Amino acid sequence: QLQASGGGLVQAGGSLRLSCAASGRTFSGYAMGWFRQAPGKEREFVAAISRSGGSTLYADSVKGRFTISRDNAKKMVYLQMNSLKPEDTAVYYCAASSWADDVVLTTRRMHYWGKGTLVTVSS
Repeated sequence: QLQASGGGLVQAGGSLRLSCAASGRTFSGYAMGWFRQAPGKEREFVAAISRSGGSTLYADSVKGRFTISRDNAKKMVYLQMNSLKPEDTAVYYCAASSWADDVVLTTRRMHYWGKGTLVTVSS
């Protein structure tokens, strides 16, 4: 199971840190990712991270502003979001993939999805 948290209301230019807690004993066996879905739009990829945390991938729209990280000992994945913009408003979901890291970091394929957390950025 995946449970995202940390969403909320923030002014443009502000920061938020999303967390995703995973249950199960094999967290380090999954690549992880963050996706988001804005009202009236399709879900879109935000960021992904390899099993070790050594490789990451970002959507162009968040590159340089968002940072994905993970703590395998704590079974957590994080999304640090800085310089937030109103267009970042969305429900954010964490996801896990059992595909190989190189597959995830090219195709962004995920197997498992958690419930989302709402991020609202006011202008």
